[in-house]
Amino acid sequence: MTHTVQIANHPDATFTAAPDETVLDAALRSGLTVPYGCRDGACGACRARVVNGTVELKGVAPGVLSDDERAAGWTLLCRAYPRSDLTIEVRELRRADDLPIHKFPARVETIEKIDDVAIVTLKLPNSLDFRFRAGQYVDVLLPDGARRSFSIASAPNHGGFLELHIRLVPGGRFTPKVFTETAPKTVWRLEGPFGTFTLKSRARPLLFVAGGTGFAPIQSLLQELAAGEPPQVPVLCYFGARTPAGLYRDAWLRAFAESHPWLDYRPVISEPEQAPDWTGRTGLVPDAVVAELSDLTAYDAYVCGSPAMVEAARARFRAANLPEEAFFADAFTFQSTPQ
Repeated sequence: MTHTVQIANHPDATFTAAPDETVLDAALRSGLTVPYGCRDGACGACRARVVNGTVELKGVAPGVLSDDERAAGWTLLCRAYPRSDLTIEVRELRRADDLPIHKFPARVETIEKIDDVAIVTLKLPNSLDFRFRAGQYVDVLLPDGARRSFSIASAPNHGGFLELHIRLVPGGRFTPKVFTETAPKTVWRLEGPFGTFTLKSRARPLLFVAGGTGFAPIQSLLQELAAGEPPQVPVLCYFGARTPAGLYRDAWLRAFAESHPWLDYRPVISEPEQAPDWTGRTGLVPDAVVAELSDLTAYDAYVCGSPAMVEAARARFRAANLPEEAFFADAFTFQSTPQ
């Protein structure tokens, strides 16, 4: 039995959902794009309120929704299974056909390895009109049908090339091959773009917070900002890793900040004992942010990294007065089979 889902304040936005599919999957299948990120119950990007009806939540990461929020009807659409007809409220709604999703081949052009991260540049087919919003991601399609998701680090005016940042997962099925077997001219199959970790406004001060390869979509967002008029608000970028070697885009960021003075770049390492010559910021990156910005009322925060980092940032930033609606996140989670 299928259930009807109505999006409040959008009378023409109605779709059906089966009991064994999430509300998010049903919306996307119906051509409706609501906010989402990790699709694994960790980042909170797909947070929505159930106005009428009942859903069953499965597999939500601890701390993403409090008991009080659940009681008030808040849910995560990526983990919510309908148990009746529904009316839901979402933060924004777009039609999926405004940026079409493609399946396409892409040829590896270059691979740059920095510590345990591979920066892979892919050449797109000349005939493909591939458009995306800064902050979105693509899936790499494996021969057995499995997928691996990676944020696009390129600017939307990509010139026919996409840049992906791929961290090595020892023992994984895909990422070790990127480091040991993949060479220029290797052809991958991709699908995308996906995701809604995109810039919402330039009217408020912008706080970008990245951990590890969570910097990839933020690199794209920074390039999008650089392509227009210089921002008229403060733009801060905190980039965190365990050691200086983990700040794999440190040189890129320093050069970018040098040529774009509106960016205030602030690197952070969490294991200074491993880097005795380090004289910069130390600690967990969310802690470093609130140590310097005690009141986040005026900011929009864009946070990308591991689920633990994203959840720590959510809690710390809330305590520093960041409005809930000003927190935008994408959590990098491993698929059910190792990468």
